[in-house]
Amino acid sequence: MDEMDDGRETPGEGGLIRRLQTELEIMQRHLHMLQTIKANEPIGIIRLAELLRHPQHKIRYSLRILEQEGLIRPSPEGAVTTEKMREFLPQLEFVLREMETTVRKLRETLGASPHMPP
Repeated sequence: MDEMDDGRETPGEGGLIRRLQTELEIMQRHLHMLQTIKANEPIGIIRLAELLRHPQHKIRYSLRILEQEGLIRPSPEGAVTTEKMREFLPQLEFVLREMETTVRKLRETLGASPHMPP
């Protein structure tokens, strides 16, 4: 099952905003899972679900994504991290810093908007 929502807008939230929130929540879950796998490797789905307090279907989804990215691999005892994970974390940190700059610029743009209250 895909993690994306069905595209319907909730009151007060546009579809663009909700998609952004959803993607950030998924990335956060993937990162927490990656850190948990590293700290407990090898680790299986049931134990991950218990530690992270997520349903098993969300654990499976994240495991599939992390494996497709080459950040983890399956083993007979459970998921283990790969060498690629060491490269990924600094790359993610760099991208997050760039995103902070982008968010700051967006806020500045909103602050300058004549449609926004002071």
